[in-house]
Amino acid sequence: MSPLVGSDRGLIDLAEAAVERFRELQVRVAFLARDIDTGHEVGVGVDRQMPLASVAKVPLALVVADRIARGEIDPVSQVTLTADGRSYGPFGFSAFTHDVTCSVADLMLMMLSLSDNAAADALFDRVSPREVDEQLAEWGVEGLRVRHRMQPMYDYATRVAGHDFAIATQLAVEGRRPGGRHVIDSLDVERATVGSPRVCVDLLERVWRDEVAKPEATAMLRETMGKQVFTHRLAAELLADDIHLAGKTGGFLTLRHEIAVVTHPGGRVAIAVLTDSDRTARIQNDVDLAIAATARDAVDALASRRT
Repeated sequence: MSPLVGSDRGLIDLAEAAVERFRELQVRVAFLARDIDTGHEVGVGVDRQMPLASVAKVPLALVVADRIARGEIDPVSQVTLTADGRSYGPFGFSAFTHDVTCSVADLMLMMLSLSDNAAADALFDRVSPREVDEQLAEWGVEGLRVRHRMQPMYDYATRVAGHDFAIATQLAVEGRRPGGRHVIDSLDVERATVGSPRVCVDLLERVWRDEVAKPEATAMLRETMGKQVFTHRLAAELLADDIHLAGKTGGFLTLRHEIAVVTHPGGRVAIAVLTDSDRTARIQNDVDLAIAATARDAVDALASRRT
């Protein structure tokens, strides 16, 4: 079992119960939830490096927002994404059938609200993965490596599996190697964009505290993450009029992730839940619901320790 983290015995027990919940589903989990104001936290495998899939759009958005705040990128400048040159993806501009033109600011909105890969790679055209990675290092964000655009995630998979999703998913399960290595580069910790629950939560905490980048940039990121339309994972058991969730999902083959900050009447909780399934089914709603239950339990437990 991966190391358990908890500020007291009750939180350790919660972490252990979460591990068992995912084990029954044949899923590997690494997660961390932290009360931003008290520092109390609970998790398991918090330093495990995992490919981040679309969670990588959060650090990209932060760097782009910082450059907008510094006057280096014009948020209203127009960008044209051609029908034959856009990155693959099921949502947003990636799914459009014709050329589309929009502003840089709207690319950020589409990237974070709909997880639009075409919008993300249009932003990577302005701030390369290497530049994002170097900026994170300059800010002292250690353990989060941005190594590629979004399109290579799919290119790496099709290179070994062709365009057959079933074969790609089978290879995702069977192609694991010791130390996080993998036959599919976009699932290999040495080649993919990777991070751990701890570094994701640390970054969210710094964004919510205005302790990284320009304050105008962190405010922009908080607002735009709050417009995510997907509520099938972490938010599923936290939807309420008095709860606000700003998050970003990430999914690719066997990976199902979400990072978020949950603001509730008692405080703020930063959460990162990263999962990797041993099953090959394309739809695994039970994993999404397990992520939701883990988030709800963590938020409730951390809130109870404020009284």
